[in-house]
Amino acid sequence: MADTDTLTTVPVNPTTARLPLLDVLRGAAILGTLMTNVWIFASPGSEWSVLQGGFSSSDPLADPSAATIAESVFRFLADGKFLALLTVLFGVGLAIQYDSAARRGEPWPGRYPRRAAFLFAEGTVHFVLVFAWDVLMGYAVTALLVAWLLARSEKVRRRAMWTAASVHLTLVSLVTLAAVARPGDGTPKAPEAAAVELYAQGGYGAQIAFRLEHFLALRIEPVFSFGLLVFLFLLGVRLHRAGAFGPTGAGRRLRARMAVWGLGLGLPLNAATTLGGDAFFVLGRYGIAPLVAVGYIGLIGVALDRLWIPRPVTTALGSVGRTALTCYVTQNLLCMLLCYGFGLGLAGRLAGTGPWWVMGLWAAVGLALSAGSWLWLRRFDRGPLESVQRWVLR
Repeated sequence: MADTDTLTTVPVNPTTARLPLLDVLRGAAILGTLMTNVWIFASPGSEWSVLQGGFSSSDPLADPSAATIAESVFRFLADGKFLALLTVLFGVGLAIQYDSAARRGEPWPGRYPRRAAFLFAEGTVHFVLVFAWDVLMGYAVTALLVAWLLARSEKVRRRAMWTAASVHLTLVSLVTLAAVARPGDGTPKAPEAAAVELYAQGGYGAQIAFRLEHFLALRIEPVFSFGLLVFLFLLGVRLHRAGAFGPTGAGRRLRARMAVWGLGLGLPLNAATTLGGDAFFVLGRYGIAPLVAVGYIGLIGVALDRLWIPRPVTTALGSVGRTALTCYVTQNLLCMLLCYGFGLGLAGRLAGTGPWWVMGLWAAVGLALSAGSWLWLRRFDRGPLESVQRWVLR
């Protein structure tokens, strides 16, 4: 098929009804990313500790206590998986917007670059004012490329998808090989004292200035993982068009296969990289975790198909999923106010007391978001930030 900019080059999914599974998956992805980010807020040096080597967890083999095992399992189940899941779902959302434009007979990408620019602006504000490890800026840039690819042929998209995966895996392999060739002494690194003091006692303005001063370093993740972002976006497009999120027999069978292969292969491999130590961190988070994320999609889908998930849980996750942007920003805002020194300062006050309070913080924020989003949606059709986005882009 020749490349073209018209909408008719790609078959359009005729489904117009909202897919409940997507809302539940988005909700799980939002709360799941917090399972990783909450440790950043609670760590000495917070956002800077990720780059300074002070973000590693205790070794359950060296310290098989209940607290260490609970923390290790908690972080293992989350690290990289829900971020990859959220990225796949962003690709699904982009494909749905493409299909919607096609049904209306509108050109593509049409006004979508405006939406991407607004998302980038939202991410920039979020980065500066709330949380340095924002994902929205990277998603906005990736979305521009994938939006263009949606108007190309399937052959071009397939080549782009696997080229992006190959480049990314090559980069991950090189980083991992370098880490293995130059192992550390096994002693956990401590974050810079100045950064620890900044987040434990510094003012809000000083933290904003710190993010701006270290903008390039704190934005390294979306640059490093850009190939992975492109791959996962396009994977989301392919899964959507294959019916992976629909209530059909084919969709249920596909979800079952995703659960079996994603978890059956991904979890053992990810366990191996975790037990391998810090040298295999990049391979685990950016190489194996996306495979586990595919398994999570399948598992949650199978659980919904077979009614294994209690209705209150489904309702809570679906509510968070329908207000995903609002909940993503709000959870980081709440953790910032609760953990940093200019707020309640829990990270400093509870430092050295063990991991239970961090997991409790995650549960408390998750419950607050679930209840708040459910109450909000009883009166309004969409979340606050989603409404602002719609108003700006109309």
